[in-house]
Amino acid sequence: MNTDVITHVAEAPVSFLRPALWKAPEYSGSQADLDAKAAMLAQRLAQIAATHVKPRFATSLAAEDMVLTDLIVKANLPIAVFTLETGRLPQATLDLLEQVEAHYAAAYAGRDLKIDRFAPRAEDVGNYVSSYGANAFYDSVEHRKLCCQIRKVEPLARALTGADAWLTGQRQEQAVTRANLSFAERDDARGGIAKYNPLLDWTEAEVWAYLRRHGVPVNALYAQGYASIGCDPCTRAIKQGEDARAGRWWWESAEKKECGLHEANLNGAKAAVQA
Repeated sequence: MNTDVITHVAEAPVSFLRPALWKAPEYSGSQADLDAKAAMLAQRLAQIAATHVKPRFATSLAAEDMVLTDLIVKANLPIAVFTLETGRLPQATLDLLEQVEAHYAAAYAGRDLKIDRFAPRAEDVGNYVSSYGANAFYDSVEHRKLCCQIRKVEPLARALTGADAWLTGQRQEQAVTRANLSFAERDDARGGIAKYNPLLDWTEAEVWAYLRRHGVPVNALYAQGYASIGCDPCTRAIKQGEDARAGRWWWESAEKKECGLHEANLNGAKAAVQA
């Protein structure tokens, strides 16, 4: 037997290649173009604020939402900002919530940002856990949507009580379910309230270019390969080149990846708001 060959094979180095994780994209456009797009976005926000009496902005503190937050605060627009504190957010998101308020309190005296928190009802969460288990959302789409209903959809309804419009940070480029977004919609799931997607035509690169240029605080998980951040057990890092929302509910097919806040995205049931 040729022991030299055996020894060589046994001692051969093994290489394990780790996949490259998602990184925030670099912007290849001109600064003038980015500034013009930001100015147009500011005009959209001002238009919404002027058209409605009680517009409210739902922030998840995602990169897109931080662009909108920055412009709302800088222009001192009368748009209330709130977030859904689901009870299962990553610690990094909770930390950012405090950091954001502190950032704008220091940067814009007299224009302090107050982000209202809306949490799920404890009784509803308790009933879900006792009936199905704390992590039943992994078992089926139905159980996942029920969890989202309890932790997101019902709190959203309370957050929008008395509002006549609400704003999101959705973009057309984000996912197949969002490719046909309109700037203005009628949210029939919430009594026909006006719903706006002012960032609909922004690219991911433009979002990150704005954040870098203006020093806007962002979630620390982005630096760890998270391209889209939701509840902790339903979010993971993704590989470079994957769909931006591939890390959300990764056990489900792409065309089902909405939590109920934007259910109309799944069936295209949108109606333009007549100004």
